Amino acid sequence: MATVKDQILKEVTKSETGTSSKITVVGVGQVGMACAFSILTQGIGNELALVDVAEDKLKGEMMDLQHGLPFLRNVTIHAGSNYDITAGSKICIITAGARQREGESRLNLVQRNVDIFKSIVPQLVDRSPDAILLVVSNPVDIMTYVTWKLSNFPENRVFGSGTNLDSSRFRFLMSERLNIAPSSCHGFIIGEHGDSSVPVWSGVNVAGVRLNDVNPDIGKDGDPEEWSTLHKKVIQSAYEIIKLKGYTSWAIGLSCATLCRSILGNQRNVYALSTSVQNLHEIKQKVFLSVPCVLGINGITDVIRQTLNDSEKKQLQKSAETMDEVQSKIVF
Repeated sequence: MATVKDQILKEVTKSETGTSSKITVVGVGQVGMACAFSILTQGIGNELALVDVAEDKLKGEMMDLQHGLPFLRNVTIHAGSNYDITAGSKICIITAGARQREGESRLNLVQRNVDIFKSIVPQLVDRSPDAILLVVSNPVDIMTYVTWKLSNFPENRVFGSGTNLDSSRFRFLMSERLNIAPSSCHGFIIGEHGDSSVPVWSGVNVAGVRLNDVNPDIGKDGDPEEWSTLHKKVIQSAYEIIKLKGYTSWAIGLSCATLCRSILGNQRNVYALSTSVQNLHEIKQKVFLSVPCVLGINGITDVIRQTLNDSEKKQLQKSAETMDEVQSKIVF
């Protein structure tokens, strides 16, 4: 007896399962699921794979997302602890990692995450040798370096979410002061995704009008308008959000979805991403820090050579020294 499917469908040819825009998210915590949800709701990609060690949670998250597909563009969603489901991914987003324990040193946290990545990265590389690896796990600059080392991928195909979120927070706070849409406020936070990040005040502008030309003291201690408080708020934002709701998720999820769209659409937009900065701005160490990068179908194709003033350059170099010191103690 013919099935219902056979009775309502006349097959013309076998359907194909194209994987050219397949995205994998490793880790289904708050950040991983915010990435997945943002990717789905923005219609990015045609296949989504979720990987984690918590199989019950994985199945529940997959089912919950699948039940919302009638309201979205159709996407195939897989979930499991076996990395075989990630095969053929164009982009792999890594959000998995250990949380810092009370009293635990930063270096110890880094080493625990390195040990976790040793089991994640080789499995992704084995099943998707042509993928682009997007690292979100903190400390993101160190973990991006670790991923690059473990993957043996070229630098253009391994990068971190870096200060793209910091820059977004900065532009939002700037927009509040000026009463202008955040998308029309332009400025970059570069360097470490953390307390030593560097605001490039010399390039902050609206419609090409540099705020530094209007107010030469902007970002400095002697500024009567105290614009430097914006950067301080950027640094404190994550701590405040974690204190209020326990974690950050939505903004980083939206950031990652935007990066995926730029890659799959070969849009070549510019974002502040964690990439190798050796020989840039007189940095000698092999470290990964955020600088403006051009992002397209094959990952990072170019790094923008920003014109930094002496203070900005020295701050960036200091971040590089800090990263190099931490990296030197990692055991691979």
